[in-house]
Amino acid sequence: MLRISRGESEIVLGPKARAALARILDLQGNQALLSITSLANALSVNPSTLTRLARSLGYSGFGAFQEVLLNASMAPPGAFYSHQAEKALSGGVGQTTEALMLLCRENQANIDRFLSMYDDAQFHSAVSLISNAPRVMIYGIRQFHAFATFLVYGLRLIRSDVHLLDSNALGLAEGIASLDKEDVLIVSSCAPYSRVVTEVARAAATKPVKIVAITDRADSPLIEVSQAAILVPHETRFLSNSLTTFILAAECLINACATARPVETKAALAERDSLIRGLKIEL
Repeated sequence: MLRISRGESEIVLGPKARAALARILDLQGNQALLSITSLANALSVNPSTLTRLARSLGYSGFGAFQEVLLNASMAPPGAFYSHQAEKALSGGVGQTTEALMLLCRENQANIDRFLSMYDDAQFHSAVSLISNAPRVMIYGIRQFHAFATFLVYGLRLIRSDVHLLDSNALGLAEGIASLDKEDVLIVSSCAPYSRVVTEVARAAATKPVKIVAITDRADSPLIEVSQAAILVPHETRFLSNSLTTFILAAECLINACATARPVETKAALAERDSLIRGLKIEL
């Protein structure tokens, strides 16, 4: 799906077919997959569209494609913003403990999905790009500004040349213009995708700057301009998009980048500890 989205595959799908395939992958483990009719209804497409999609992917028909999907073990997805509050509040005030347990279990299921979706080649490509880049910039807005800040903090533990794009509101264009072709821009967003993050990624790709996308689905608009992508499931009954698994993905990425540069990492951490002691920051 990643190769199809980037135009790197011999399989060519139109935008509608790509969107359908991405939604089907999100439905793995869902009862809608039990018949072509129920799946077509869930996707609001004709059953013939699913048959053509299966054949375009190299399957003999929908049945062969369905067998692969049903063999996968994934938690069914939740909803987007319009349904989040309804789900979060459905239990009522008297069921706080039950709601807490459900939310925690949904996040556990997302972590399981993250592991089942894990693409070793994509992850190591991201680590290599970040580790070898002269400079790294990270961009996300709204909730993902918090995620971007966490990722900057973690990567700065092991290297100094990591920055938030437009951290002081000096201008997105100016920030992108300061990047060189060997630099890396990490962009992050999930459905419903932030338009400005997508535009920033596309603008940076024209320099061309190397792009690492941390997003949710293989049809994310960030994928087509990226050189490496890490896919992170996020849907729960939280009032908004959950960042729990995104933060875990960031921790995995930070640790992997530290491991890729062991000598530099040890030196950077030793210097940081020395400064913390000297400044008496910690009790």
